[in-house]
Amino acid sequence: QVQLVESGGGLVQAGESLTLSCAASGSISGINTMGWDRQAPGKQRELVATITRGSTKNYADSVKGRFTISRDNAKNTVYLQMNSLKPEDTGVYYCNVGRFGLHYWGQGTQVTVSS
Repeated sequence: QVQLVESGGGLVQAGESLTLSCAASGSISGINTMGWDRQAPGKQRELVATITRGSTKNYADSVKGRFTISRDNAKNTVYLQMNSLKPEDTGVYYCNVGRFGLHYWGQGTQVTVSS
């Protein structure tokens, strides 16, 4: 099992920045892809960004140019730097990791962007 603990969410105004962090623990050997999903109120969960162990990155079109995903393999931690936040970025952000074909998610951290 992999345990994931997210931190860094909060309430900000449009145009401001936040950085989310997610630390993995437990059975962490073999973790490949790490990433973030989000779910806005009344909407389906959507992929925000992913990063492989080799640092190949993928972003949702809606966040390209504003969000940056990174990871520290030594600390088993993934980060999401979010700049120029918009009200439509509001939602619960979930960290996720892939390990040997299985996926694990954290409990989520709330991000609220006011206009």
